[in-house]
Amino acid sequence: MQKNTDFTRFTNLADARLGSVATFVTDDWFADVNRMLQPEAPVWKDGVYDDNGKWMDGWESRRKRFEGYDYAIVKLGVAGVIKGVDIDTAYFTGNYPPSASIDACFSPDKAPDESTQWETLLGAVSLNGDSHNLFPVDDSRPWTHIRLNIFPDGGVARLRLYGKPYRNWSASQEGLELDFASVLNGARALACSDEHYGKMGNILNPGRGVNMGDGWETARRRTPGNDWVIVALAHPCDVTHILVDTHHFKGNYPDRCSVQAALVEGGTDDQIATRSLYWKELLPSQKLEMDAEHHFKSEIQPLGKVSHIKLNIYPDGGISRLRVFGKLNKT
Repeated sequence: MQKNTDFTRFTNLADARLGSVATFVTDDWFADVNRMLQPEAPVWKDGVYDDNGKWMDGWESRRKRFEGYDYAIVKLGVAGVIKGVDIDTAYFTGNYPPSASIDACFSPDKAPDESTQWETLLGAVSLNGDSHNLFPVDDSRPWTHIRLNIFPDGGVARLRLYGKPYRNWSASQEGLELDFASVLNGARALACSDEHYGKMGNILNPGRGVNMGDGWETARRRTPGNDWVIVALAHPCDVTHILVDTHHFKGNYPDRCSVQAALVEGGTDDQIATRSLYWKELLPSQKLEMDAEHHFKSEIQPLGKVSHIKLNIYPDGGISRLRVFGKLNKT
């Protein structure tokens, strides 16, 4: 197993919430292949069986009795550059694959077929059972589909493909209006003060949250100050409209929020929290209500082109989604 796991800070491009789906599988007799794309951590259900055998939270094929191996093809919800993979075999102990590999292709206009040229993304690697099997990937090309090969058969609880969503910004028109805080366009949550109850990256996901767990929520603050989250926008833009959604948050929504922003050039993601101390105010403090979408337009300050924003919540609590609409600025 590799020690370099820095890539796990990137977006899981295999997340079903982004639209990732298995389009082909050689065999998923024991456990449906799309279970391995679910965002929740895998679970163990003691004593639970279905018509085909023990219920497992992941993809599991039958014991192979002939030559060959099993594989599954996954269409990514958004094309992306993959920085690392996690082949998670949680709860698979006597039935995990001894080894695996991953191939990839870029086929945005059609599904892979017999003529598709697959490229090796991750060569054959040994796996451990009931473990996170983490492997960095050194490849800068974008992909739309991956093929997970398991040798010769067995079960994988979760497949996570950490990377950056890809969009050809050079082909996009200047002034294009869209949500620059959407993970589907390439936005990333970089840092936050606390994410005790819900992960910061959830606020960038498509659609409205399905419950409180599908948002970002901090612990109850017992010290002075406020909580915050920093987002790298998909591309520098001129912000025109901000939406803060507290959907499902009723007794635990923030009382107020504000937004700072900056055009960040140079430096690393690790330094971003310190640099944000000096960012200008894009949205002055605004009152929030429970379980509601809050739209801010006229309140936005004219800062010009920005690449990063810092959402401050006062003093703590949870929000479901953040949207930052604007106009593409390539100058």
